[in-house]
Amino acid sequence: MKKIWIVLLTVILVFSYTPHNIKAANSQSKTVSIPSEILSGSANAQKSYYLELPSGVSTSAINVSSLQYNGTNQKVALTLENGKIKVTLKGVEAKQRIDNLLGYNASFETLFPTTPGNSIWRYSDGVRWQINEWDPYINGQKHNDRNGQGNGTPRNDPPDMTVVTQSAVSRLGIKWYDKNVNSVIDSSQIIESTVKIVVPTDTLPSTYVNHNVVNGNQFIIYYKTDAAMQNYDPEQLSPNFDKSGHALGRRYKTKLNYYFTGSANVTTYKYSGNVSFDYNIPTEPTLTGTVTLNKPNPNPTKLGDKDEPVQISLMGQLQGYNDASNIDEWVFYAKEKDRNNTLKTKKESAKTFNVSTLFDFEIKKSSVTGEHFTQEYALTVLVRFKKPIITKNGTITSLEQPLQISAGVYKNHPLVTFPPPPTKPTEPEGKPPIARISTARYIKAGSDMLVSGNASYDPDGYITDYAWSTSGAQGEIGNVPRGYVWYTIEQVGETFPIALTVVDNDGQIGSTSTEVTVIEPKPAAIIDIEGILKQNRKTTLFNRSQSPTRFPLIPSKTRVTITAVSGGTNADIKYSGTLSELESKDILFKKPGKYMAAIYVENTLGYSDSDEITFDIVPDEAPYNYFTLPGVVYRSPDYGNKAVVSLDDISYSPDKDVVGRRRWEYRYDSNNDGSFSGEAWVIFSNENKDRLNLELSEVGKYEVRLTVFEEFGQPTIDEFVTEADRKSTNSDGQKLSSRIVEVKNRAPEVDWSW
Repeated sequence: MKKIWIVLLTVILVFSYTPHNIKAANSQSKTVSIPSEILSGSANAQKSYYLELPSGVSTSAINVSSLQYNGTNQKVALTLENGKIKVTLKGVEAKQRIDNLLGYNASFETLFPTTPGNSIWRYSDGVRWQINEWDPYINGQKHNDRNGQGNGTPRNDPPDMTVVTQSAVSRLGIKWYDKNVNSVIDSSQIIESTVKIVVPTDTLPSTYVNHNVVNGNQFIIYYKTDAAMQNYDPEQLSPNFDKSGHALGRRYKTKLNYYFTGSANVTTYKYSGNVSFDYNIPTEPTLTGTVTLNKPNPNPTKLGDKDEPVQISLMGQLQGYNDASNIDEWVFYAKEKDRNNTLKTKKESAKTFNVSTLFDFEIKKSSVTGEHFTQEYALTVLVRFKKPIITKNGTITSLEQPLQISAGVYKNHPLVTFPPPPTKPTEPEGKPPIARISTARYIKAGSDMLVSGNASYDPDGYITDYAWSTSGAQGEIGNVPRGYVWYTIEQVGETFPIALTVVDNDGQIGSTSTEVTVIEPKPAAIIDIEGILKQNRKTTLFNRSQSPTRFPLIPSKTRVTITAVSGGTNADIKYSGTLSELESKDILFKKPGKYMAAIYVENTLGYSDSDEITFDIVPDEAPYNYFTLPGVVYRSPDYGNKAVVSLDDISYSPDKDVVGRRRWEYRYDSNNDGSFSGEAWVIFSNENKDRLNLELSEVGKYEVRLTVFEEFGQPTIDEFVTEADRKSTNSDGQKLSSRIVEVKNRAPEVDWSW
C-alpha cells in the first residue's frame, strides 16, 4: 500500500510541473509569395526581395529558425529586416536571343540628339559669302565663295542652297530596352553586327534634305540654308578672317535625333516561390484596439444648417488569453481631444474576447468659424480582470490602448479632393456604400504605411471599385482595397490627407478621408530572448529592431551587451564569436541568476535608439531519486538456491530533463554486525534500467544504492557543457531501512505422516 501511494505522489509531481519557457509552443504557419518574374542582365543574377508580413503577424512573433524558402531558386540569405522578410536569391539562369531591342539615350524613349552645322561668313566687301561645308569625298572640310542674295550692299543673306555637314554617331550613355521601361538589357550582351541606327522622320526639321551613315559611326547630313527660316546663330570670325567693313559670321545649323535597334544574346534570371514560417500565437495577454469613423461620410463633409453628427466605432480584441471567466469588464472612453468635460464612458460586462461600442458626438456649427474645421478625438479601450494575471513582465490587473481619430467639416470647398470613381458608374440604385479607411495616424518618414479600405461595405450589395487619393505620398494605390504609401524625410512634421471613394454594384458611391502626420524616422530598438531560461541550456538572443525601410539600420553601428546582474558573473555567459552586427545569437548561461541584455541601434540618417531586458535564469534541478525493494526475500531452489530481489525505480526529473543512466550497486554486511561501514560496493547494473532483479546467494543483509544521472531534456550548446554539468543524485537521502533487504533461508517443511 505504501508503494502505491509513492507512485501516485510521483505522478502528481511530474504532471503538475510546468517548465519556465519564455515562449509558448503554440504556433501557426503562414506563407508569403515572391513575385514571379524573369529579369535579364548580370545585375539581376542575384536579387533581394522585401516581403510584407501577413496581417496580424509581427516580426517578434516569428520563429526565425522556421523561415524557409520554397522554390527553384538558390537561397543566399533569409532574414527579418525592418519589419519585413528579406530573402536574397540567385536567379535560375537561362540563355536566349532577343530581337528588336531599343537603344535610347540614358532613359526609355529619350533620343540621342546631334546639332551639327556650317560656318558661313560674309566678306568685308558686303557682297561675297564664304561657304564652309563638309566634303564626303575627301572626308574633310572645303569652302567656296558665293555672292549673297540681292543687289545691294551689304547683302544680308547667303544664297539659299543645300550644304553638307557631318557629325559623329554617339552611343555615350546608351541604355538598351526590351520594348518597355522595366526590361533593361546589359550593353555587354548586344550583338554588335545587329545594331542599326534609326532616325525618326517626325523629329526632322523643315530644312532637312537627306542623310547617310558612314561605317555606322558618322552622319553625313544634307540641309538647306533658308533666309526665311533664319536657321543660324551668330558666330565669332576666325582671327585670320578680315573683320573690317561688312564682315559677318554665322553658323547655320541642323538637327538630327536618333536611336538604335539591335539584338542580344541574353542571360535571363527567373525568380519565383514563396517563404513559409511559423509564428507564435500570442501567449501573453495582448489588447488590440480599432477605431473607425462612421459619420460624417464623406469625411470631411459639407456643413449644413445644423450641427454635424459624428459617430465613432470603437472595438477591443483580447488575444493570447483564454480565461473569459476572469474578464471583469470592458471600459471604453471617448472625448474631444484636450477637453475633459466632453468625456464619455461606456462599460460592457460581456465575458468575451471581442467587444465593440459606438460613441456619438456633434461638431457644433457655432464652433466652425473658418472655412474648414477638424475635430480630433481621443479614445481608450480598457479591459479589467477579476484576478491578477502573471506575465513575463510582471503582474497585471488590466490592459488598455489609447487611440485617435478625427472628423472634419467645411463650408464651401474641402481641403481634400475626393478621387472620382475609377469606372463610370451606372444610373444609381439602392443604398450607397460606406467608405472606411484604416491606417496609422502617425507614420515615420521612409516607412511603408498600409492604407486599407477593407472595412468599407455596401448595405445592399457589394463594392466593385476603389479610388484613392494620397496627396503628398510616394507611391500610388490602384483600384484595390489596400496598398502601401510612404513619405519623405522633408515632409516630417506635415499632415497629409488620404481620401477614398468606393463604388458599389448599383453604381452608388461613398467617400471618406483621414489624415496622417509624418514623424521623425527614428528606429525602434528591440532585443528579445527565447528558449528555456535555465542554466546550461541554449537560449537565443534576437535583434528585432526596426527602422523605416528607406533608412535602414547600419549593422556596424549596432552594439549589444549581456551582463550578469546577480547570481552569476559575466564569465558564466557563453557564446561563440562576437555580438557585433547581431541578428541572432545562441547563448548559454553556466550559473542561475539575473542577467541583462542591452542593445543600441542607429540608422542611415543618424537617428538612434536603445533597449534593454532583464531576465532570470533558473537553476537546473537535480533529479528526484527513489526506488522500492522488498524488506525480506528467501533463497529458493527454483533459482539455484539464490534469492531474487525485485527493484523498481520511480525516480524522475522535476524540471523535465531525462534520466539518461541508472547505476545500481549493493554491499553486504559480511560480519553480520548491523553496519555496512567499510563494506565494498559492487556494481550490478550500469545501464538505464528502472526495473530489474538482483540475485543474491548469501544469507544476510544487503544495502542497495541507486545513482541517477540526467541528460538535458532541452537543447544545449555542446561546446560549453561537460559531463559534470549533468545533474545526478544517489539514494543516500532515502531512508536507510527502505534501502536494505535481508536474505533468509526458508524453514524446512516437516511431513509427520508415515
